[in-house]
Amino acid sequence: MRLDKLLCDMGAGSRSQVKQMIRKGLVTVDGEPVRRPEEQVEKEQRVCVEGKSFSYVDLEYYMLYKPAGCVSACTDKRCQTVLDLIPDRKRKDLFPVGRLDKDTEGLLLITNDGKLAHFLLSPRRHVDKTYKVRVRGELTKDHVEAFREGLDIGEERPTLPALLKIHTSGEISEAEVTIREGKYHQVKRMFQAVGCEVLYLKRISMGSLRLDESLRPGEYRALTKEELLGLQKEIEV
Repeated sequence: MRLDKLLCDMGAGSRSQVKQMIRKGLVTVDGEPVRRPEEQVEKEQRVCVEGKSFSYVDLEYYMLYKPAGCVSACTDKRCQTVLDLIPDRKRKDLFPVGRLDKDTEGLLLITNDGKLAHFLLSPRRHVDKTYKVRVRGELTKDHVEAFREGLDIGEERPTLPALLKIHTSGEISEAEVTIREGKYHQVKRMFQAVGCEVLYLKRISMGSLRLDESLRPGEYRALTKEELLGLQKEIEV
């Protein structure tokens, strides 16, 4: 791999910035200065820019507890993005797998693995996504049945069957809902269709991946080998 490409991929700077740093002698490979941007390096070699190491990583996977008020985007001129919350990421090409509304919190997978993202987001795969929800309005067994049958939310077709588990019911009700699609504002629109207003929404799982209960809003960690293996097994099914 070209030295300038490796450094660019690892977020050391733009291609032009990286080339300038190399030509100025600010970059070393295995401790030796290298001044040619086109120098071929192995991924295992130790590359440093002014003493800071930039080890090569092909794919990265982070579990993020997205806080409310943060946008599910790579860049935004006005709002904090989910990528802003991961300052020690190595790759510059990471992206959120799917979106959570600005006021919705919970599990979000951040990666640069396009194949995995396509699997999790593909409408044909119907990957389960579970949310904790608090709504204004009393939830009943009739709502459970309505969610199971599919709801008219103004789309061409009703929603796919969804699983609603009621935890508490009253003027303010709490529940968990599992959907198998990802339509725009789907959970909010489903509850609206049965006369309830969503006050709080938190995604707790996506496929086999479940939000780590030790994480607080805004915190993140790398996926474990077991979690990644579980997702990869789902792709193979």
